[in-house]
Amino acid sequence: MPHSPYTCVLWDVDGTIADATPGIFPRLIEVLASFDLPAPDPASMGRWVGPPMYESFQQLAGLSPDDAAEALTRYRALAARDGYAASVDIYPGVPDVIRAVAAAGIPQATASTKPENQVRAILEHNGLVDLFTALSGARSGAIGRSDSKSDVIGWALERLEAAGVDTSRPVLIGDRHHDVDGAAEFGIPVIFSEWGFGEDAEGDPAAFRAADAAALQALLLQDDAA
Repeated sequence: MPHSPYTCVLWDVDGTIADATPGIFPRLIEVLASFDLPAPDPASMGRWVGPPMYESFQQLAGLSPDDAAEALTRYRALAARDGYAASVDIYPGVPDVIRAVAAAGIPQATASTKPENQVRAILEHNGLVDLFTALSGARSGAIGRSDSKSDVIGWALERLEAAGVDTSRPVLIGDRHHDVDGAAEFGIPVIFSEWGFGEDAEGDPAAFRAADAAALQALLLQDDAA
């Protein structure tokens, strides 16, 4: 059986497991229009994927904190209307990596600033939820507006530990500098998923880079015969 240098694996979701942009972008444009704001330049749309949306409404759209909170409420209402797993694509090969890691007996958790109920819906829809020991995402409602990457990583570790998992050698897979920065607060190495939405330089501080799912699996699992 393959073995891993890690005792547990933490996964970002957007840009790592799932491409939710077919649903995110139309909802984002609709919300911005409700504030009489233009649609973002298509070339910059990827900047909206990954960071907390409450933060992005302020930093990228220039909304006040109060307006950003209202924009987030409108955005999540649209997501609930459409269905959280609707218009979400799973990256090729990534489910196979998740299954291989689970088959090797390595516990896995999500660590996403996407609302946790949406994370669960996406994983359930794609038959992956049972492969995770713990799910960690942003909290629903106003309380979760400012949940950071370090928050969800901390909760993931706590839930894994509560399940009896050895968290002494974790690794995080993510595609944005928020993943790298949040993991650094816990001394966790990051594998930067180059198929995600981060710019190339965002992965410079990461421990490793993976160009595709096969490269990722080779970093997570090693053949005992090798």
